[in-house]
Amino acid sequence: MTTTLPQWSRPRTWSADFILVSHGHGDHIADAEPIAKRTGAKCVANNEVAGWLRKKGLEAHGQHIGGGFHHPFGYLKLTQAFHGSMLPDGSDGGMPAGFLLTTPDGKKIYFAADTGLFSDMALIGEEGLDLAILPIGDNFTMGPDDALRAVKLLQPKVVVPTHYNTWPMVEQDGEAWAQRVEKETNAKAVVMQAGDSLDV
Repeated sequence: MTTTLPQWSRPRTWSADFILVSHGHGDHIADAEPIAKRTGAKCVANNEVAGWLRKKGLEAHGQHIGGGFHHPFGYLKLTQAFHGSMLPDGSDGGMPAGFLLTTPDGKKIYFAADTGLFSDMALIGEEGLDLAILPIGDNFTMGPDDALRAVKLLQPKVVVPTHYNTWPMVEQDGEAWAQRVEKETNAKAVVMQAGDSLDV
């Protein structure tokens, strides 16, 4: 099985030193190989996905849930994520993951990746998050209601919604969700568009 991403989502001139791959699904891994080959970036993923990428001739660093490693960009720990991880060729993609990054200047960033809500997000929140990036699309991941509950567990300073509006079945109103977040929590919600950047 191969996955073709919509033309509008394909990177054109992006550069990278590292690529974090949360799991094996095509919408997360399909562009990793061409970007890594073009830029020489090292891929970081769970050990099964990292091994699969190495077989394709890429440099990859494997980790597992709960394990952390000091990379040049900071200390990266893999967190659990409730999702699947089959690779595009049907092989085992191991356990899907989220990422908890502590930057060299001490900022804490949590990228939940593709996941459902889980109560242990409260433990991740105990880290004192500067930024959380959460899926809101539903069907494959948390929807807006569960993502709002996740914000309440995580208590980040800033939250960014992701994994929505790429296919009809995950259409959501990111701005409406952001308004709910700011009304019901102390987090600032930032809705980003392709090409936007955010200082943490």
